[in-house]
Amino acid sequence: MISNSKVLEPTLDSAQLRQLADRLNGGGSLEDLVEQWSLNSSQELLQTSARSMQLDWLESDDCEVGGDTLDGFPAKLIHRHSVFPIERGDGWLRLAVSNPFDFAAIDSVASALEVEVRPVVAALETVQRLIKRHLGVGSETIDGLIALQRQQFGDVEMLEGIDPDSLEDAEEAQQASVVRLVNEIISEAIEARASDIHIESQESGLKIRHRIDGVLLRQSTPPEMNQFRAAIISRLKIMAKMNIAEKRVPQDGRIKLRVSGREIDVRVSIIPMLHGEGVVMRILDKSNLKFSLRGIGMPESVYEKFSKLIRLPHGIVLVTGPTGSGKTTTLYSALSEIKSEDIKIVTTEDPIEYQLEGINQIQVHTKVGLTFAACLRAILRHDPDVVLVGEIRDLETAENATQASLTGHMVFSTLHTNDSASAFMRLCDMGVEPFLVASTIEGVLAQRLVRVLCEECKEAYRPDPEEFPEDFPVDDRLDPSLRLFKPVGCESCRRTGYRGRLGIYELLVANEEIRQLATQGGTSDVLKQAAMRSGMETLRMDGWQKVLAGLTTVDEVLRVTKAD
Repeated sequence: MISNSKVLEPTLDSAQLRQLADRLNGGGSLEDLVEQWSLNSSQELLQTSARSMQLDWLESDDCEVGGDTLDGFPAKLIHRHSVFPIERGDGWLRLAVSNPFDFAAIDSVASALEVEVRPVVAALETVQRLIKRHLGVGSETIDGLIALQRQQFGDVEMLEGIDPDSLEDAEEAQQASVVRLVNEIISEAIEARASDIHIESQESGLKIRHRIDGVLLRQSTPPEMNQFRAAIISRLKIMAKMNIAEKRVPQDGRIKLRVSGREIDVRVSIIPMLHGEGVVMRILDKSNLKFSLRGIGMPESVYEKFSKLIRLPHGIVLVTGPTGSGKTTTLYSALSEIKSEDIKIVTTEDPIEYQLEGINQIQVHTKVGLTFAACLRAILRHDPDVVLVGEIRDLETAENATQASLTGHMVFSTLHTNDSASAFMRLCDMGVEPFLVASTIEGVLAQRLVRVLCEECKEAYRPDPEEFPEDFPVDDRLDPSLRLFKPVGCESCRRTGYRGRLGIYELLVANEEIRQLATQGGTSDVLKQAAMRSGMETLRMDGWQKVLAGLTTVDEVLRVTKAD
């Protein structure tokens, strides 16, 4: 209930209001002022101040607060300033405040929401009850504890506490200017859609590069940043819970952040180099999680076959390609497509890049003996239906995966090979018997990522037939009406001409001929030709189809694939 205090008496004069403002802003007690001014309580004192300032008074927390009033209101402002929104209109907001002289709080809310703030004075207890009723019991206490752990500057907020012991020798790294500088480096990379941040110590100074859509792009940095090189690296070590005193050996860590309301995981790798330590940060943006086989550029023909493979009762399905080709995303998309309450899925990964609801994930810890092979042995005692092994790196893991498939389990994993047919020979080279490889592998998906042309600025052109690679479809190459697209560059794509990436795919489905050739030790070329006779489209073929569809360019396909 809100009362209009402007018609009531008594009031405070300007000198008394200044004295009260100093006391409230300084965090002091109001009891002596209550006694000095012959009032009954601190609540009456606040109510009198509201009358004097011609502000409304909130009698109690028994007021209706609509859901639209809280929508989009930053909870951190509620807890930090002990304020609460009680009514919102077109361009204005009524805000319950326990300190009507806290103009910084009022300005923060006005700036964050871009509204006119109309303060309503209330006792601190009334505001706290509003917070409890609408945000949960103990919310202000919990938020206060978290606030003690978090370091927040600008839009970047740490979601995990910093080890106090690491701060003793890092006074410079904890300066507000350095903290803000590091946060700006991270937030700028996220805004640019970078997947990685490279901070490199060169003889000439500090160099920062972003990997955007798979390509490294250098970022301009002021020369003055060089003097903060050690402080920047120390700050990152502190955030990633590394040993800041150790500069001789590689270190790995992880940072959890909230940037402009989005939860971000940052994997940090630091390696000592000639001119100082080099840092690479892999950015995993949880808000961009869209695990869908159709959404990653998989052609309908490949999708139909792959969808059948991942639903088989047992066997091995492999995804191959170089580092950064999207193998993990494809496997996560496959798991998301088949997961249900009647299927138990267990994964073992190094590292776990994304946490998936409804799937049991195990982090590999090689130092304590928890390898892929050890995890896989333990997983099979957990009665799984589907097992994902992050990568088959050695004979022990390969043999365990093979045995798991033979005992009625569906196994997904990745391999580092150039094409799908090479996966058979790769496992044989590890030491697995050819007949076991042939009988357990159901399919191999090879993939690459190509950059997508920016829709805002891509430009159609008539290509010169002489410029085409020899394996470009002949009919299309000679078609006089053929029009392709080329990158131009605009503000939307940051002058690169590309925005986003999609996959090109090559799916080998094991049939009787391929199994016989694999058992006999057939080479990858022989297996590839057999697969193509069965209708397999190669990476290059799929790439050309995406060029003809106006999604990417000839140069992009040439960059990530070799001729068949």
